[in-house]
Amino acid sequence: MIKNVFLTGIFLLTVFCMHAQQEVTWQDLSDVSFESKYFKSSDDYFLVPDFGKSVKELEGEEISITGYFLSLSPEDGVYMLSQNPMASCFFCGGGGPESVLEIKFKEKPSFKTDEVVTITGKLKLNADDINHCNYILTGASGFAL
Repeated sequence: MIKNVFLTGIFLLTVFCMHAQQEVTWQDLSDVSFESKYFKSSDDYFLVPDFGKSVKELEGEEISITGYFLSLSPEDGVYMLSQNPMASCFFCGGGGPESVLEIKFKEKPSFKTDEVVTITGKLKLNADDINHCNYILTGASGFAL
């Protein structure tokens, strides 16, 4: 009996680990280059990403990444995860577009701006919609460190 419980436990642990999220670092997301492109709809130029092979392999995968939480417009559900704190994030000139992810949470988070958190969600790559970040995590949840 104990042997059966032990083997069942090992099997369930193996299945869980096979479906667990993949830990990703900011370095992993840096496999991208950018080209300036004119968008008639906004009469302006924007950096358009050309994702590298290793980043393309992450698309659609459940990933987990740690960074600084940015609450840009909580009433509208606009949240970001940044490689850098708010004072030196992408929007303030401290990094490139690859250093920030847009987060679409399952439930409204209770994190504070600049709190270090780990976020898990499905990675979506965005090269076309200038109203959203290049990296988007959907169905996200997280925890503070």
